Amino acid sequence: MRKVERALISVSDKTGLLELGRSLQKHNIEIFSTGGTLKTLLDNGIAAQSVESYTGFPEMLDGRVKTLHPKIHGGILGIRDNPGHVESMQAHGIKPFDLVCINLYPFERVITGENVDFEEVVENIDIGGPGMIRAAAKNYKFVAVLTEPEQYATFMQRLDENNGELSEEYKFELMKAAFSRTAAYDSVISNYMTGLQGEIFPDRLNLSMKTLQPMRYGENPHQKAAFYAPTLTQSLAWKQLHGKELSYNNLIDLDIAIRVGTDFKIPVCAIFKHTNPCGVGSGGSQLENLKKAMATDPVSYFGGIVTFNETVQKEAAELLSGEFVEIIVAPGFSSDAFSILSKKKNLRLIEVPEMNSLKFNHYEIRSAAGGFLLQETDSPVYVENELKVVSKTQPSEELIRELQFAFQVVKYVKSNAVVFSAGGQTLGIGAGQMSRVDSIRFAILKAENAKLSLQDSVLASDAFFPFRDGVDLAIGAGVKAIIQPGGSMRDEESIAAADEAGVVMVFTGMRHFRH
Repeated sequence: MRKVERALISVSDKTGLLELGRSLQKHNIEIFSTGGTLKTLLDNGIAAQSVESYTGFPEMLDGRVKTLHPKIHGGILGIRDNPGHVESMQAHGIKPFDLVCINLYPFERVITGENVDFEEVVENIDIGGPGMIRAAAKNYKFVAVLTEPEQYATFMQRLDENNGELSEEYKFELMKAAFSRTAAYDSVISNYMTGLQGEIFPDRLNLSMKTLQPMRYGENPHQKAAFYAPTLTQSLAWKQLHGKELSYNNLIDLDIAIRVGTDFKIPVCAIFKHTNPCGVGSGGSQLENLKKAMATDPVSYFGGIVTFNETVQKEAAELLSGEFVEIIVAPGFSSDAFSILSKKKNLRLIEVPEMNSLKFNHYEIRSAAGGFLLQETDSPVYVENELKVVSKTQPSEELIRELQFAFQVVKYVKSNAVVFSAGGQTLGIGAGQMSRVDSIRFAILKAENAKLSLQDSVLASDAFFPFRDGVDLAIGAGVKAIIQPGGSMRDEESIAAADEAGVVMVFTGMRHFRH
């Protein structure tokens, strides 16, 4: 344990400053400070000395230089039980600092504001602050370092409990937090400057994350996990209104559920299990859309996640209240709907207020093979004017809308993926099979099990058909139109199969693998 005798304080965020200053004063700790921090302390009757009077060197260059001085950094970095360091400090009149309290220029706040001025951004890049924080953290055995107002309460409590002394173990914890803070700060600056010219894939990618929620476990009980968000995230796009804590798997499913709700510009209801849609309905009332989604797979929706892209109303809530679902996601819940659904203690109700205009990050990241993969988000479904009818039979506008619906759904199905649909309702979904023809067989089987006819349905495929066998199988099941990206060496065989049966075939030119 070492007594705190001298402190250096220089903070942009004055939150908690007076309470901290009074605590230091109570323990007879000498305070040195700068600029606005010094004025705030003195104006409130807290004794403090200016860094300028101590170093004998004035602040200069509009405040850009004020703590970059040997008397400051020597006082922070000096090793107190090293005779050479002690002798040198005494020879140069350097006082040792036992506490450094710095919070950095508000770079993060400035760049997330409106009408950002680049010169203001540059002036809010802190230079001296990170240097002092890192110096104090490096010399943690002798120097405590505070970087966030949230740390003050615990710090003051430790001072009171130990008569002004601090343990090395506690200072080690502060050291870790300090290096995390400067790393995050530099990461934000680097990413901001890199992104100014729209660069998505820089030579160095700096990730800075903060913990939002510890998890009970990961995908399985023997795996540890936590939920993180980028440092700059002020708030999430969603809010949990009711129910038990979200699990690791819930959050993965929630991501897909929100994306689907955002992607569709028409009212839709989708039900998910293990990141795959097991039913999607549109084209009717909210209750009708829910019933369509449930009817696609009357078994699999049990324990699923239900998403709406419109406010949940009483009628849909009444139906769902009699079912077991894990989560309901929507832009909002009517008072009647919330009253009905919140009676189920464990049911999670997630509100996504901006679902209909939400923009996801323009890139995605995942771990792979000991490294990380970064890619642009799979945002567009296809380019509207690039839809190409390749069959002899031409589709009506109504049929095109049905094909668009099916293709939009298949984008969210694990590859190899196919979707049968009719009347704005998924009828059979084939996901994650090793061959596309097996995905079609599986989807047909699911439709049969649900007692849904595929006659005059449409089929969407997330990628091209490598052979005509899949097309023939779909035609045999009753489809009247097929939508697919195209691009196979055997496209002509697939087109010929469609033409032989008088079936419409449309190419999108855009593949949607989801691994």
